[in-house]
Amino acid sequence: MGKLFGTDGVRGIANEELTIEIAYKLGQAGAYVLTKENKHKPTILIGRDTRISGEMLEAALISGICSVGANAVSIGIVPTPAVAYLTRLYNADAGVVISASHNPVEYNGIKFFNNKGYKLSDQLEEEIEDIILHNNDKIELAVGTNIGRVKYKRESITEYIDYAKRIINMNLEGMKIVIDCANGASYVSAPETLRQLGAEVFIIHNEPDGTNINKKCGSTHMEDLKQYVKQIGAHIGLAYDGDADRCLAVDEQGNLVDGDQIMAICGMYMKEQGCLKKDTIVATVMSNLGLFIMGKEKNINIEQTKVGDRYVLERMIEKGYNMGGEQSGHIIFLDENTTGDGLITSLHLLEALKYYNKKLSELAKVMNVLPQVLVNAKVKNDNKYDYLKDNEIKNAIEKVEDKFNGEGRVLIRPSGTEPLIRVMIEGTDQSILAEEANSLANLIECKLG
Repeated sequence: MGKLFGTDGVRGIANEELTIEIAYKLGQAGAYVLTKENKHKPTILIGRDTRISGEMLEAALISGICSVGANAVSIGIVPTPAVAYLTRLYNADAGVVISASHNPVEYNGIKFFNNKGYKLSDQLEEEIEDIILHNNDKIELAVGTNIGRVKYKRESITEYIDYAKRIINMNLEGMKIVIDCANGASYVSAPETLRQLGAEVFIIHNEPDGTNINKKCGSTHMEDLKQYVKQIGAHIGLAYDGDADRCLAVDEQGNLVDGDQIMAICGMYMKEQGCLKKDTIVATVMSNLGLFIMGKEKNINIEQTKVGDRYVLERMIEKGYNMGGEQSGHIIFLDENTTGDGLITSLHLLEALKYYNKKLSELAKVMNVLPQVLVNAKVKNDNKYDYLKDNEIKNAIEKVEDKFNGEGRVLIRPSGTEPLIRVMIEGTDQSILAEEANSLANLIECKLG
């Protein structure tokens, strides 16, 4: 068993990489580390997405939690951000999400929130990992009446919906909205919230059966949404991923409005309302150059971090900012939740759309999106951090960097959650970008795949 935690918890193919044994041990070690200072019997909240392996992994996780004397509260299928919110609302000692987010159905994952609803620090993850890999004897198993109990609290989703509805101070009457729920965790909360706020809601891909999560739908496959928005003449389309911590949009013409554009629109609106703290948006190195140009034009500071919502969040907390996110649509509105929240992102975008009384295609012009090509090179998971150790790959990267110097940029980075190396090139000529990105990705795949 190698290193467990990636950039977003523990992920892998369920029953192959993420086994029942690992889930059980994560339940034990996680409960032990996160509650060892408690003087009371701790309670841990557990939510999951719709994938078929979720029930199996939840059973193992709960067994681990209860075996060390903690109580488990299963809240069923809910978005990841709902677990973060409800952990705080219920004063739970920790929260756990069983989800692999935007990944295909065969994958699953386990990630923890602390009692404040924040993802764990690297230090805490390392402590949990060390116990599982090397120091399992540190854990004392409960016996007799000290063994933990399990409760099922399936009505929790309504409390999250009620909270979301209070976030914007306007109704959505007169708005025609299409939402793509990715056959995932948003299939109840997103349509219910928007309907209760007065919108006319049309829904696609909201019949989860355990096997169809993210399957040619949701924020990673926008084609159906684009087509349906144009077909029925909707004002906007909204797409979530499997665990609903991301949101991307489609304008009335069927054009994609990505996370950078959503941040630009919401940032402009929040600045005008005087609620964008320190007039700053936190973005990542993957964000389009157009976002930084928009920031200069609108007097909004755009700060950059490494890729990953945890790094965005760290910067926001460190500097006192309240909005930041990624091009993928993983956007954090820190005044309302402690993690990316697709539903809250939707509401803030709809709020801006209604306030300005413009079409989304017009609002999106606040930012000029420069051509950007992203190609994934499939590699062995153990090799994905070794690309700079190979001289041929290193020289090829330097050659492409020299070619685009001053007219664009090249970014190579391993995926934190998948066996991929992402090759991103930004510039002015789409065809040249695609040619160079594919060539580089093919080389990386050939050498490290």
